[in-house]
Amino acid sequence: MNDQAVIKEILQYNTIAVVGFSPKKDRPSNFVSMYMKGNGYEIIPVNPGHHYIGKMRSYPNLESIKKKIEIVNIFRRSKYVSDIVESAILIEAKAIWMQDSICDHEAAKTAREAGLLVVMDDCLLRQHKSISIYDTH
Repeated sequence: MNDQAVIKEILQYNTIAVVGFSPKKDRPSNFVSMYMKGNGYEIIPVNPGHHYIGKMRSYPNLESIKKKIEIVNIFRRSKYVSDIVESAILIEAKAIWMQDSICDHEAAKTAREAGLLVVMDDCLLRQHKSISIYDTH
């Protein structure tokens, strides 16, 4: 179970790099990201197969983004999480968010030890909607 205080703290950040952002509108990475963008968050796609997704520049990896990233939202399979967390630590992100069904306890521990907030196996959109009932961004 993810700590609600941690979730609320993460939702105070504004810049989200979405690793595994798909250009397909029916994919969770796309509609979750577009929902967050529609709610005032800055979304930066990370997908090496695309230069642009929608009208947003897409980057091949976290290290190639020049802007300061606060949240790294992961839509990749669990086996890729460890490398993504290492990159997030390298770029000094503030939080890691692993979407539904994405779990890597060792990577989560590594991220926490590096000072990052971590949510695992949960949906950013669902939590934002739930918390937005009480708070606003």
